[in-house]
Amino acid sequence: MIKVGVTGRNGFIGKHVSNTLRLHPEEFEEVDFERNFFDDSELLNAFVNACDVIIHLAALNRHEDDVFLHDKNISLAQTLVEACENTGAKPKLIFSSSVQENRDNFYGMSKKKGSDLIKAWSEKSGATYAIMVIPNVFGPFGKPYYNSVISTFCFELLNNKAPKILADNYVEFIYVDELVEKILEAARNTTLSTYAEVAPTCGSNVSEILSTLEEYKKQYIGNNTIPALPDAFHLNLFNTFRSFIDHGSYFPVSLKQHIDERGAFTEIIRLGIGGQVSFSTTHGGIVRGNHFHRRKIERFAVIKGEALIQTRKLGEEEVLEFTLDGETPAYVDMPIWYTHNIQNTGTETLFTIFWINEPYDADNPDTYFEKV
Repeated sequence: MIKVGVTGRNGFIGKHVSNTLRLHPEEFEEVDFERNFFDDSELLNAFVNACDVIIHLAALNRHEDDVFLHDKNISLAQTLVEACENTGAKPKLIFSSSVQENRDNFYGMSKKKGSDLIKAWSEKSGATYAIMVIPNVFGPFGKPYYNSVISTFCFELLNNKAPKILADNYVEFIYVDELVEKILEAARNTTLSTYAEVAPTCGSNVSEILSTLEEYKKQYIGNNTIPALPDAFHLNLFNTFRSFIDHGSYFPVSLKQHIDERGAFTEIIRLGIGGQVSFSTTHGGIVRGNHFHRRKIERFAVIKGEALIQTRKLGEEEVLEFTLDGETPAYVDMPIWYTHNIQNTGTETLFTIFWINEPYDADNPDTYFEKV
C-alpha cells in the first residue's frame, strides 16, 4: 500500500487525483492534507512523515500581482522541502511543472525554480522525484478564467455570455483523466527519479473549439440531441461542457407528448451517436444504481410509475433529488463523477428507459459503486 499525499487536493487537477485514488484502494491510501498545513509546521511535518509519495499540485496559476504569484509558488515548494529536511522524511516528490517553465514570465520562472528545489533536495537526501512538465489541461469542473480557455467558453456559453477569442492560436491539451493516470504511474514507482515532458493528447485552434462548443449547446440544450462524438477528444470535450450545466436547476427536462385518440407518443432522445438502449422494471421500494461513471453519458427517462432519482458529486455531501412520473414523462442525464440511483416510490411497477453512449463491456465497464 502506497501512502500518497496531495497538496492542492481541492484544486482542479488535485480533486481529480484525489477522486481517482479512491478507485484504487488496493494500491493507494490517501493521506489527509489541508491548505492550512503550509502555515503550521507541526501539521506539515506530520503530513510529510506519513507519506510515501507527495504529489505537489498546490500553486497559483494566475494572480493580479505577478510577483506575488512567483514568490508564493516558490515558497510552497521551499516550505515542503524544508519540512522533509526537518523531519528526515524522504517521500517521493512529484512536482507539476509547466511547459512555461523556460519562458520569461513569472509563472514559468516560479515553476522552474520549484523543479530545481525539489530535484536538488531529492538528490541531496537520497529520495526520488518526478518532475512532470505539463501542457494545457482541460476537463470537468475546471475553473473559468483560470484553468483553461475551454472552461471559460463552457461557462460563458451556458450562462448566455458572448465568448471572445483574443488570439486564434492552435492549442495543445491533455485531458485531466489522462494526466491523472500519468501522475499515478509515477506514484507507483517510488524508487525511480524522472524528469519528463508530458505529451499533449489533442489540439485545436481556439476558434474550432468555440465553434464545437456552440454546436454542443445548440444540439444538446436546444434540440435534445446527443451530438456526434467521433473520437476521444470530442467525448471529453462534450463531458467537460456538460459538467458546467447547473444540474440541480436544469433537470428534469420534460418531454413533449403527442396525444390523440390512439394514446400518446413521446420522443425520448435524438442521437448523433450510437450506444445502448435498455429498459427496466423496478418493484416498489427497490433502488437501482448507486454508482458513477468517469466517461459515459447516460440518460434515465421514466415512462410509467413514480421515481426518485438522486445524484451526488463525488467527494461532496449535497444530494440532488428529482421526482419523475410517467404521467408527465421527463428525463435526467447523469453527469460524470456523480454517483446516482433511481428508486420506485410509487404503488405500481416502475418502467424506465436507459440510454448510454457505449454498450456495456464487462472488461471495461466504467462503473464504480458508491452510495449516493
